[in-house]
Amino acid sequence: MTIKIEKKIKGYQVVKPEDKAAPAAAAAPEKKAAEPRQAEIIQMHESVERPEALVGSTFKIKSPLFEHALYVTINDIVLNQGTPHEQRRPFEIFINSKNMDHFQWIVALTRIISAVFRKGGDVTFLVEEMKAVFDPRGGYFKAGGVYMPSIVAEIGAVIEQHMKNIGLIHDPEMDEAQKKLIAEKRAAYEQSVGGKSEEAKAGKGEMNASGFPPGATLCAKCNTQALVLMDGCQTCLNCGYSKCG
Repeated sequence: MTIKIEKKIKGYQVVKPEDKAAPAAAAAPEKKAAEPRQAEIIQMHESVERPEALVGSTFKIKSPLFEHALYVTINDIVLNQGTPHEQRRPFEIFINSKNMDHFQWIVALTRIISAVFRKGGDVTFLVEEMKAVFDPRGGYFKAGGVYMPSIVAEIGAVIEQHMKNIGLIHDPEMDEAQKKLIAEKRAAYEQSVGGKSEEAKAGKGEMNASGFPPGATLCAKCNTQALVLMDGCQTCLNCGYSKCG
């Protein structure tokens, strides 16, 4: 590039590359102030490193299938802490017990579940998969009259409860009409069984420790021992399910 000089040169100065960068750097803060940079929202994925400390909960499982209790610990990682996008996600799970007969499958189960947790995405499917595992020797009833088809299913129920506690799973709430219907059915059953008979006075109309009649059977919908016969129809006093619709 040729430039024709038409005036007398009285002085000169060499412009270096850093001299050109200085004005641009001075203008940069003004641009940043005008357009604030948005913080990056971190989602759960395999590359998220484990922090030094995690928050978690420990649940106790006492099953008639095991001589000793199982202690299930689920640790969570807190993502985007201190921001409006803060969320708590399960990161790892441990199961401890004095009973070492099932040590191998318990270790395998915890490692697989922990790997799924760290994978990210929707991990709630684990709950339904585990609760659908049946023991060929038969299941058992836990406190409250809830039926557990296997020890794996109860571990799944523990994970479900933990996910509810941290807001990952939300229980569908009963509307007022359904609550009223259940209350009416329960009152009608107590009245039909109670009455003034000697059998009622002897305790036939009383509820058991789970809050349902002693003769109640298992409800196929909510897995609770709360199904009674009312007006010739099997009716659940826990969720309101009825075989007659």
